[in-house]
Amino acid sequence: MEFLSVRKNDEIAYITLENPKEFNSLSLQLLKELNSTLLEIAEKRECKVVIIEGSTKAFCAGHSLREIESNSELGVAEVFQACQVVMRTIREIPQIVISKVQGVAVAAGCQLVAACDLAVASEEAKFGVPGINSGLFCSTPAVFLSRNVGRKKAAELLFTGNLMPAQEALENGLVNKVVSAEVLDEETDQLARDVTKQSLNIIEIGKRQFYQQLNMEDFQALNYATEVIVRNSKHPDAVEGIRSFFEKRKPVWDDKSTAEV
Repeated sequence: MEFLSVRKNDEIAYITLENPKEFNSLSLQLLKELNSTLLEIAEKRECKVVIIEGSTKAFCAGHSLREIESNSELGVAEVFQACQVVMRTIREIPQIVISKVQGVAVAAGCQLVAACDLAVASEEAKFGVPGINSGLFCSTPAVFLSRNVGRKKAAELLFTGNLMPAQEALENGLVNKVVSAEVLDEETDQLARDVTKQSLNIIEIGKRQFYQQLNMEDFQALNYATEVIVRNSKHPDAVEGIRSFFEKRKPVWDDKSTAEV
């Protein structure tokens, strides 16, 4: 792959954005590579967590303005549609996706952080949606940003183009943890390992249920959740997990099968 590198450590897959000349901009080619990599990880079911990382200067600077400027409207549409596909893939794969952020995560780079299930940032990281500064309002990043942080904070970032420091991103719910750069790798790996001890099948069931219920009315959501948990209770991994609890032993998960609940 031209713009990504991938490595695996136990049940964690690491995807590193490798487009340093453009601060890891989400070019069309990078987006296609990222999507195919995520789909391959999902299909193999060898990992339970995916960590997406950039470089110390930039996690991701969003879309390539050069690519947008040089393309026709149809070409620009292809880029944004490819980005939409990546966001949906992140949402729909069974694995938990964590963004590990150093440097800046702006525009579609901020969108990528917001779309991931979890996020860890270094103290030096900065976040923003500054497209308006270039006359290109960050319409697509606004979707996931506004579903992570409050409406007023999202509007402030979108209409001022200002950057938000890591601690403020934590306080507003965009990231889960802010740590020093020296321990960023360690802290992100620990969060990932806290997930990998679980059954991939149950992670998949839970991830699907969690996002489905978010926009439902309270008791519609509770009704849906009740149906899910009842079926979940008879899943082989739930049967094994409950049995291991009573037998005071570590459960043995069947991660290669596909969750059907």
